[in-house]
Order: sequence, then C-alpha cells, then structure tokens
Amino acid sequence: MRQIVLMLVVLALVVAGGVLAYSQIYSIFHANLWLNGTILAVFVLGVLACFWQAAQLVGSVAWIERFAARREQALKAGVAPRAEGDTDEAPRLLAPLAALLGSAGPSGGFISTSSGQSILDSVATRVGEAREITRYLAQLLIFLGLLGTFYGLATTIPGVVETIRGLAPEPGQTAADMFGRLMGGLEGQLAGMATAFSSSLLGLAGSLVVGLLELFVIHGQNRFYRELEEWMSGFTRVGIGGAEGDAAGLDHAALAGFLDQMALHLQALTEFYARRDEVQEQHQMEADERALVMARSVERMTEQARADAGEGAEQAARLADVLERLAAQGGPDPGAAVQGARLAEAVQRLAQGQERLIQVAASARDEAADRDDGTEARMRLRSIDLALARMAEETSSGRADMMVELRADIAQLTRAVRALGGTAGH
Repeated sequence: MRQIVLMLVVLALVVAGGVLAYSQIYSIFHANLWLNGTILAVFVLGVLACFWQAAQLVGSVAWIERFAARREQALKAGVAPRAEGDTDEAPRLLAPLAALLGSAGPSGGFISTSSGQSILDSVATRVGEAREITRYLAQLLIFLGLLGTFYGLATTIPGVVETIRGLAPEPGQTAADMFGRLMGGLEGQLAGMATAFSSSLLGLAGSLVVGLLELFVIHGQNRFYRELEEWMSGFTRVGIGGAEGDAAGLDHAALAGFLDQMALHLQALTEFYARRDEVQEQHQMEADERALVMARSVERMTEQARADAGEGAEQAARLADVLERLAAQGGPDPGAAVQGARLAEAVQRLAQGQERLIQVAASARDEAADRDDGTEARMRLRSIDLALARMAEETSSGRADMMVELRADIAQLTRAVRALGGTAGH
C-alpha cells in the first residue's frame, strides 16, 4: 500500500509539471505528431503496467489474509480451509500455492521444504514475468527517443547538403532568390533537428518516470516475496531427505534441524516423566501418612479395647464377690441368681467383644504394615479405612446396647439385694 501511495505521488508530480509547462511541451510534441504520439502511448502503457503489477500485489496480500483467517478457523473446527465450490479464486501469482494448500487435507495441513521452495520459485517466476513487461516498455521509450533522434538527423543532413548546393549562383538569379533558397533549406534542417530533440526528450523523460514507478513496484514485490516466505515457514516442515537429484541423498542442514527437533521432544518427554514421578512420590507420601495415621488409630483402639476388657474383668470379679457375699448372708434367692447369671453372661459377652475388637485391630495393623506399593496398596488402604469405620460404628453401638443392658441388670440385681437384705432383717 505504501508503494502505491508513492507511485501516485510521482504520477501527480508528473501531471502537475506537464500542466505547468503545457505550452512548451505542446510545441515540442507537435514537432512530429506520429512519433511523439507513439512515445506518449508507450508511456501510458508503462504507467498502467506498473499500477497493474501493484494491484496484483494488493490482491495477493488480501487473498493471503483471507486464507490465513480461514485456516485459523479451520484449525479450530478441523475442516479443510478450501472446500469444494469455494468462490474465492486465488490470484494468478498464488495459483500453485492455492492448489497445494487446498489439497493438503484438514486445516491446510503442512508442506515439505521442497514444496515450499518450488512454490516460492513459481511465484518469483511469475513476478519476474510481469516485471519484464515494464522493463521492456521503459527500454522501448529510450529506443523510440533514439529512433526519433536518428530520424531527425537523417532528415537534417540531406537538407544541409541541398542547402549548400542551392547556394551555387545561377544565371539570372538575384541575391534575394539565393537568400530565400537558404531560408527554405534552413527551415527543413531545423524541423529535422526539432524532431530529433523532441523525440529524444520525450522518450528519455518517459523512460525516467516509468523506471521510477518500476522501482517502487520492485520494492513492493520484494517485500511481498519476503512476507510470503515468512508466512509459509509457519506450516513448512523440514524433512531429512535431500532435494531430488542430489547425489548425497541427505540434506545435512535439514538433518541438523530434525535432530534439534528430536532433542526438544526428548527434553519435553523427560520433563513429563519427571513430573509424573514427582506426582507418584507425592501420592506415595500421602499414602504413607494415611497408613501411619491409621496405624496410630488402630493402636489407640487396641489400647482402649484392652482397657475396656480390663475394666469388664474387674467388674465381673466385683460382681462375683458381691454374689458370694449375698449367698453367704441370706441363702439362695432364685431371682437374684437369675439376675446374677444374666449379668455374668453380659459381662462375658462384653469381654469377648473386646477381645474380637483387639484381634481385628491387630490384623488390620499387620495388614497395613505389610501392604504393597502402588494402586493395589491404595485400594487396600481404602478398604481398611472403610472396615475400621464400620467396625468403630458397630463397636460403639454394641457397647452402648450392652451398657444399657448391663445397667438394667445391675439395677435389678441391686433391687434384689435390697429386698434380700430387708427380708433378712425381719
């Protein structure tokens, strides 16, 4: 776009200069209408060719921007960026690129280095062909200027010869006749010189303007070529194999790039495994902590069960002493005997439950100590946690029920003892 603005500025300056010097240019142009008209027509063709090349670049850049936008959307959707029936035709410069990318599969795919280089060479060839047109027109302007110069000289020299011959005196010729003949010869010579200098001036000036416009176009084409190469490098993959016809059969630069890429992949894989090992170590530490907490809980439950068992044994011993004293004092009482038997049975069940709890807790602790590592160990820890939770709930409910029953039996036994004591007093 910047190059087109500069070209428009140059063309505007040329037109302004032509308007300001219209009277002088008009007289120069009329020195030879046919030749100078041809030079002017070639000049207009050269200007149009320069702007046509610039318009081609603008259209190509716009198509690349649209294709890049469609390709980005296709990468997200996973479809081909150029579907069948697409009305967005590619410019002539990018015809091979559009054909290759359109058949590259979903989201445009990737192309090899050789394919990308062939596309760039094709674009450079097409740009060079268009550039040759303006270059030829600029040289044609110089040729037409030189042609006018030589044509003017070719008409001037014979006129000089004829003028010199006309100066020879003839019988009956006056000085006025000789002077008139001299003026006519000089007029023809000056007309030839005007043709020579006017055509040369117009041809060189036109070639200068067309060459300047071509220079701006070349800068734009070079910039377009560089940007196209940078854009294509985004979806070009370097292969190991060398170019076709290469005797070595291996591209060392491509091999070095491939090895660098493999090194990056290996580094990424190493980092992935390192992170995975860290996560596994963290899970292992958490499992060890849970096992330690569970072992401590089992030890506390075991100690509590042993303490409860000891208390139950002491209570059973005290109840046995009480029953013996009652038997010694008042004789046998059937109700008290039954209550004592039930109480002894309840205490025995409590002791047995405490012993089972101790055994289960000990086995759970041994299983936690002898557990394996890995997923199976974590599953076993979860099952042990659930079993301990259920066991704690059952133990709590069983102890509560047993204590209620034990209190009721003790209360009945107490009433029986009191009744027995009252009877003995009477």
